[in-house]
Amino acid sequence: MSRPRVTVVGLGPSDASLVTKGATDALQSATVARLRTRQHPAASAFADIASYDELYESAASFEELYEAIVRDLVHLATSSPSLEVVYAVPGSPVVAERTVELLLEQEDIDVVLEPAVSVIDLACSTLGRDPMAQGLRIDDALSSSVMLRGPGPLLVLQTYSPEVLAVFSQRLSPDIEVTILHHLGLADEERVTLPASQLSSFSKADHLTSVWIDELRTAGPAMDDLVDLMRRLRRDCPWDQEQTHASLTRHLLEESYEVIDALENLTAAEAAGEDIANAAKHVEEELGDLLFQVIFHAELGDEEMQFTLVSIADHVREKLIGRHPHVFAGVTVEDSDDVASRWEQLKKKEKQRESVTEGIAWQSPSLTLYTKLLRKRASLAMPASNGSQSLEVAKEVLSNIEMPSVAAPDASASSAVEPAWADALSALVDAAQWCGVDLEGVLRLRAIALRDEIVHYENDPSRENGA
Repeated sequence: MSRPRVTVVGLGPSDASLVTKGATDALQSATVARLRTRQHPAASAFADIASYDELYESAASFEELYEAIVRDLVHLATSSPSLEVVYAVPGSPVVAERTVELLLEQEDIDVVLEPAVSVIDLACSTLGRDPMAQGLRIDDALSSSVMLRGPGPLLVLQTYSPEVLAVFSQRLSPDIEVTILHHLGLADEERVTLPASQLSSFSKADHLTSVWIDELRTAGPAMDDLVDLMRRLRRDCPWDQEQTHASLTRHLLEESYEVIDALENLTAAEAAGEDIANAAKHVEEELGDLLFQVIFHAELGDEEMQFTLVSIADHVREKLIGRHPHVFAGVTVEDSDDVASRWEQLKKKEKQRESVTEGIAWQSPSLTLYTKLLRKRASLAMPASNGSQSLEVAKEVLSNIEMPSVAAPDASASSAVEPAWADALSALVDAAQWCGVDLEGVLRLRAIALRDEIVHYENDPSRENGA
């Protein structure tokens, strides 16, 4: 006994001129037929066939609409004398057609898909592009809210209103150039090229509007190109060939400090209300230098089959997901302090450590090291003085320190001194931590100011004249 069947035909991407003869014959000879919608130029050629437009008005969502259409098609197929219904959709049945996907999931009917001209064919023909040669990708404007990934070209469908265009533009860098394809193949066809930030200004957008993006430069292609460059340098440059993890360590440290310096300059420029263009460019350059050090070490690891840039990226992504259960696993947190406390405990459990102090880099500058330990203490909710108490301790201890009348020689500098100095300094760091002050950074800025004073003094003409 024959099974019920739904034959799906496409009306093409524009008017009836692109509807295939097979689709026309199937619709004209069908005992039962339905159009998904009449909101399509080719639908006027089949005026006597009922559509599902009324469901568009009553459905609460597109998914509810599509499920209702499929239920009715299954019912029509099983109740039709011929056990068949012909179903016509805009464009091609196999391109961006959710109802067809749902039909194919039905186990009690057969689904036959008739070939049809799609919006992909029309867009590529209009622009003179070979989709295979250029590696064309297709995307749904409504499928996600994440930033689009490169490379191009990319054809984006479902951009049927200015509102959708506005939402979709948030997935692109504002200055990326895009081309709006509107009513292709019709008398009022338009192709409008503009930056992504102006996408929503195209007020004519409807169900026959799509977006073409020629080039999409994102992090993926950029990183691939950087890895390719690194491999070329390792192959052709004598200096790069000689490097090891050990030999590169000092460069990694130097680049890290240069990044910090550039970031502090940017922060200072922002605070002063100055033009930050040059400072931002400097940060970009220094971050690039630091990134290249990571790429270099990743390539060395890859050559020794130890790790790769991909494994590094995957590992840190998975680690961060695990360390953010309040984002990815529905865990409730009170505030950022709660996040920090949970972070330390998750890290301790993950690395099977007996103490939160394990894994600390003890070679860190002493102010940075002590501040880090203060954060570790806070994560355990250990008893501690508040900021005011710490400041009073620092004042009291400093007031009781006896100062020699003559400065100590440079050669005699030592850390083996009376406990009062340690008490005063640690209390001051406690107070600064309570206030959210980075004393390491503060002292760096004061060191820079002192450098400027020294340079000014060295270049002071009056000093040379004995004034």
